[in-house]
Amino acid sequence: MSRHRSLPRARDTRVGTRKRLSQNFLVDAGAARLIVRSSGVTDTDLVLEIGPGDGMLTRQLLNAAGRIRAYEKDAYYAERLRRRYAADDRIRLFHTDFRAVHAPDEPFAVVANVPFAATTDVVRWCLAARRLTSATLLTQCEFARKHSGDYGRWTKLTVTHWPTVAMELGARIERHSFHPVPSVDTAVLHLRRRPRPLLPSSARAEYRRMVELGFSGVGGSLATSLRTQFPARAVRAACAAAALPQDTPVGLVDPDRWLILFRTLTR
Repeated sequence: MSRHRSLPRARDTRVGTRKRLSQNFLVDAGAARLIVRSSGVTDTDLVLEIGPGDGMLTRQLLNAAGRIRAYEKDAYYAERLRRRYAADDRIRLFHTDFRAVHAPDEPFAVVANVPFAATTDVVRWCLAARRLTSATLLTQCEFARKHSGDYGRWTKLTVTHWPTVAMELGARIERHSFHPVPSVDTAVLHLRRRPRPLLPSSARAEYRRMVELGFSGVGGSLATSLRTQFPARAVRAACAAAALPQDTPVGLVDPDRWLILFRTLTR
């Protein structure tokens, strides 16, 4: 008897694509409305949506935003959305990886249910975009808490960009609001470009170098790392100004104290 290898079924192919692209689609309309409302976008705004999938967030964005550019890596969903909104000139659909997209040269916001595997890349893309006004990103709850300081610890990424971008924890969305259901709950991470940066542009490169130094891991505390390039007396004075014990690990130093340290050490 001859044997024939069966072709993969369409459903199996879709499941494989979901896993490969880290897709968990938002299916809760109430959660989608909450996310869009919390973004603060209005009918005058250009909004970029990352990975719209089946369009749950897209439908809510069309009720709030002026123009939408949606970027979908999955050809199947990109074509579905393109057909669905073919007659609506407020929205443009692109079949592409968002990480390869050039940021608009006009003010814009980002609203997205971010694929978990691409979260850090997306956040870095947003932080590098000069004309970004805000990003409202649905991420794994742990990621949102980590980068907003909710654990009482602060990441290098957050501290580095704090003078120009605030990172804040938003609403939590339970995992049963998605299909397939992920193993963890999610939360909104808000990135908001400061209309008035906390440091002048002339000082930001030096500030970033100090952050690099502080997170270099020398000696087990931030003060020890700083003393490798600053006089011990100056570091003691800066720590006193920031009300910061000198044995404090770098991750426990909040961004506002970083700014006090920087201003004291460089004045």
